Amino acid sequence: MSDLTADLYSPPQTLFIAGASGDTGRAVLRLAESRVPTIRALTRSETKRSMLHEAGADEVVVDDLLNPDDLETALTDVDAIISTVGSTLGDIRSADRFVDGAGTRALVDTAVSADVDTFCMESAIGVGTGSASPLATVFNTIIGPIQAAKADAEAAIRKAPFRHVIIQPGVLTNGPRTDTVTVAETDSDANLWGTISRADVARVLLGALVTPAATNKTFEVTSTPQPMASASNTAWQLPAHGNNTDKIPMSVASTS
Repeated sequence: MSDLTADLYSPPQTLFIAGASGDTGRAVLRLAESRVPTIRALTRSETKRSMLHEAGADEVVVDDLLNPDDLETALTDVDAIISTVGSTLGDIRSADRFVDGAGTRALVDTAVSADVDTFCMESAIGVGTGSASPLATVFNTIIGPIQAAKADAEAAIRKAPFRHVIIQPGVLTNGPRTDTVTVAETDSDANLWGTISRADVARVLLGALVTPAATNKTFEVTSTPQPMASASNTAWQLPAHGNNTDKIPMSVASTS
């Protein structure tokens, strides 16, 4: 297994989690609690404040990315952002703007002004104009407007001056961590398809903060089915937890 973690970036002192009250956001929060000194969690619901504190947030910001009140203050002294915001099928019928697009762009613009170092986004397989797996085609058919909004946000992130990592997971499940993650850069034409647990996605997002090999790249991410035997192996690493170094084993798929 090749090790891409020899020269890790320093972990953030203050991590901002957007979409913290969602399923993936809570998984990131629980994982980061013992690894990041200060976690600032964003939710648009005041009723989620106590739950987020109990889950490990040091600070909770209540604001709506589609109609933000004071994102500038919310991002003061923030080193890194993990965004797990997402729309629902119901939003397609009722909304003319999506948090995946306009909301994330507002967060990106404010992050640039606040000199945030790193921005990690949870997107979805099939976002963008590259070749697509059958799963990506299904996503683009069923939730096309949301996929388009995510593509708009991805473009804004890539143009911004901060370091970024974009993760495009397959079908999300509420299963446990598996340590059977497969990644593929979106320009590899590997066209991954399958499922992945939110617990695994949380580990990939948090590991991306400190893994130099992930810098300014976009990855499709799945867990099942497993890739062919020709896939190579690597490992990212989570921010340190005391003296423990917790690696994230991965298979790297490509067409070569």
